[in-house]
Amino acid sequence: MNRLAINKAMRAALKALSYPDLNVKKNYQSLRQVKNITSPKLPFYKTWDHQVSRDGYDIPVRLFAPNGCPAGMLVFFHGGGWVTGNIDSYTRVCADMARITGRLVISADYRLAPEHRFPAALEDCYAVAEEVYACSSLFGMQWEQIVLIGDSAGANLAAAVSLMARDKGRFLPSAQILIYPATYFDHSERSPFRSVQENGTGYLLTAKRICDYMELYQSGPEDRTNPYFAPLLAQSFEHQPRTLIITAQYDPLRDEGEAYGRRLAEAGNEVEVYRIADALHGFFALPPHFMHVKRTYEYINRFLNGVDA
Repeated sequence: MNRLAINKAMRAALKALSYPDLNVKKNYQSLRQVKNITSPKLPFYKTWDHQVSRDGYDIPVRLFAPNGCPAGMLVFFHGGGWVTGNIDSYTRVCADMARITGRLVISADYRLAPEHRFPAALEDCYAVAEEVYACSSLFGMQWEQIVLIGDSAGANLAAAVSLMARDKGRFLPSAQILIYPATYFDHSERSPFRSVQENGTGYLLTAKRICDYMELYQSGPEDRTNPYFAPLLAQSFEHQPRTLIITAQYDPLRDEGEAYGRRLAEAGNEVEVYRIADALHGFFALPPHFMHVKRTYEYINRFLNGVDA
């Protein structure tokens, strides 16, 4: 990979924005506030807010309709390290997603760590997915028209929901889209993945920040051996959905996402993996006219429409 593709001025800006000394564990509430303040509003885009009840708790969800009759449904889990982000901060992303894919998008506002640690977020996402599959006929959808999708921590949750769905046997997604997913548990200098060492500093999302997020997310050290926490640890990768994985070249999570794709493929699942050149972690939240986002939607739409890239 040509690391000179990002010029010197851009590297300097990225280094300044990477905040290598930021203590996420102490400042996560401030990070949430920044995300909420900077979240764009869509006053002219019609959305519908709903709740999914689970064990006495109502999980907020927001529905985004495409123009015209929806060709299917995307159940979306947002990123943010399991600690930041919500359906408001991802409203523009989901509205663009509905418009560009022609699918109905359902965004789940799962509970965040550290107030609600693992497996709270996963249980919320599973509950939303189960409800959608149970009520698919109300939307005029067949099961095979419903796709799980998430970015970063949300992609981790989507992969874990698919594993849990297989294990519980109540429903099984036919397809999932994982955008730069977190699939492993160790992002320290001991990580077996080269991308953690290559891209762990200077590219916005640092290895240290991932470690902080995971410490806030886990209930205890034992969670790190749980495949629902780190899907790459699953004992079996059989009977998983048709999968599209998108990774970013300058992302610490790049190699573990691609490794997850290989494990799925080795188990006989249908998998497509694409690395977006010159892209950084988090690029999917940019406006859709950006080259990397545009290219990602080309892969997503080909995958959804069953067309080979």
